[in-house]
Amino acid sequence: MTGAYLEVLRARHAARLLAGTLVGRLPNAVAALAILLFVRAEGGSYSLAGGLAAAYGVANAVGQPVLGRLVDLYGQPRVQLPAALASAVATTVFALVGIAPLPLAYASVAAAGLFAPPLEGGLRALWASVLHKEGQVHTAYAMDAVAQEVLFTVGPLLLTLSASLWSAQAALVLLNVIGVLGALSVVVSPPSRAWRSEPREAHWLGALRSPGLLALLAAFLFVGMAMGSIAVAAVSYADDHGGDVVYGALMAGLGFGALIGGAVYGARRWGGEPARRLRFLVALLAVCYLPLTLMPGVVGMTLLAVLAGVFLAPCIACAFVLVDRHAPRGTVTEAFSWLVTTFTVGASVGTGLAGPVVETGGALWGFAVPGAAAAVSLLVLLATGRVLAAPGRGGVVAASPENDPNRAVEPRFSSGDRA
Repeated sequence: MTGAYLEVLRARHAARLLAGTLVGRLPNAVAALAILLFVRAEGGSYSLAGGLAAAYGVANAVGQPVLGRLVDLYGQPRVQLPAALASAVATTVFALVGIAPLPLAYASVAAAGLFAPPLEGGLRALWASVLHKEGQVHTAYAMDAVAQEVLFTVGPLLLTLSASLWSAQAALVLLNVIGVLGALSVVVSPPSRAWRSEPREAHWLGALRSPGLLALLAAFLFVGMAMGSIAVAAVSYADDHGGDVVYGALMAGLGFGALIGGAVYGARRWGGEPARRLRFLVALLAVCYLPLTLMPGVVGMTLLAVLAGVFLAPCIACAFVLVDRHAPRGTVTEAFSWLVTTFTVGASVGTGLAGPVVETGGALWGFAVPGAAAAVSLLVLLATGRVLAAPGRGGVVAASPENDPNRAVEPRFSSGDRA
């Protein structure tokens, strides 16, 4: 199973781009927890921490597609590195000033979220210029989805370790410095410096003028809701079965399941229509959420959490293929950034929705929310099946002399364009 991944990682620049992107995304991945730890260390309330984290999240949701569009227009180095520096400076101001005066705290946190560089979308736009086979790009998307699960597991551990060794303030600054170094590693690489977006049609909607992309975003809004709601339900369950340790076990189970599912999915070359495959994967995702409502003991519940996470990374990896297919020419980074934003907004909505549900019906009804959200996502995919199955802008035909000594041309992913 590792053969497909090793093939990707052996490609020139691939390992560096993946590692640099993960390191560069570290501040964004742990932002909510970092804000919570810092506000608590400053003597602030959980309500204040939640408000500041929400300000960061909203600004980040706005900033990702905007910065993604700028990357498509002006290239990666001109946007990614200045954005990373601006985000780090804003975070440092927050760490030095603290929670008073409050307007400055909110402004600095919002600026940090707004300028968080769209490294995710940038990496996915680069894969086709680094890899020379479409199957390898599919594997890279799956590896990317798996790496996200690793990041969201390792990131909080690094943050809490840094905070315990030094302070929450030092951890906040340190992780942002590390993030800038990760972004720098990406933007000085030859693929990032050479990448140019395709010529684009001037349109104020940008990537959102694609019906196929809009259909995909609508579906993934509900997948995000499922992820946000399951975290709240897990807190309610853990409160009755052992507290924070149990909650950590359930979240680790979800992440481990996603890691397994993504690893297996990416190791295989998939044929057929990706829109049909995505419907099948989302259906399995919804089905695997339902057993959580049985709420057995801690060991059984942890195993069910592993099962619930298995199809998340494959769904995300398959969605990447469809984003690349349906993004209008010249908007690939913006399109991938819209997927990130939609998933984040969905998770926030799911968190907000699950809270009242859990208060009214307990953890049982809380665990019913992710299954219902995934089912709605499936209904959206079924209703928009023709739109998603319709050809997108089409692949770009690019020369591939390394793989073809006769200099024949082969279809390549559109995001490879002229890099």
